[in-house]
Amino acid sequence: MAQFQPTERTQVKRLPKRGRYDEETVFQILDSGFVCHVGFCVDGQPFVIPTNYGRSGRTLYLHGSAASRMLRTLSEGVLVCVTVTHIDGLVLARSAFHHSTNYRSVVILGTARLVEDPAEKMEALHIFTEHVLKGRWDEVRWPTEQEMKGTTVLALPIEEVSAKVRTGGPIDDEPDYALPVWAGVLPLQTVPKTPEPDPARKADVPLPDYLKDYSR
Repeated sequence: MAQFQPTERTQVKRLPKRGRYDEETVFQILDSGFVCHVGFCVDGQPFVIPTNYGRSGRTLYLHGSAASRMLRTLSEGVLVCVTVTHIDGLVLARSAFHHSTNYRSVVILGTARLVEDPAEKMEALHIFTEHVLKGRWDEVRWPTEQEMKGTTVLALPIEEVSAKVRTGGPIDDEPDYALPVWAGVLPLQTVPKTPEPDPARKADVPLPDYLKDYSR
């Protein structure tokens, strides 16, 4: 199993047993989501911006409008921190202090590069689309040259990275197990609802299978 080498910045220090550095865990967490939070500083002012992403091997792609301050700033070599988190359950203990959550998270540190090669840029947009909804790219109109000019794509190497995972039930202090308080886990899951067609639709197009069977 391939491993990432933890650094001083990515080594999990708080509850280190929850730290994960294997490629399988990191990629599974990244591939299960599609929203990340991008942290960076401009003139001493920190920003954290939510955005979509896609992954290819050990590269994370970010994209957006060419007018985006975030993408413009990151393309200049500003250090970046990207995080992805899944909340899998609320962990309810008998004491307020020991309440927690079951979660899976990834933190990536590094410097992004501007994707200028047209073929890589188009492939990155393909990756974004398929990452969110597999099967969609082959049905939609692909970006025009003008749309490509109006889109910025950045590539962030997945090298300095760590994951942190919590599973299981509450851990109470021994005397608290006698308290008449319900304890356990409330599992949480993202569940798709019935797709809502565009009211401006011009033709009756059947619902695609990838929407009927959508899950993450």
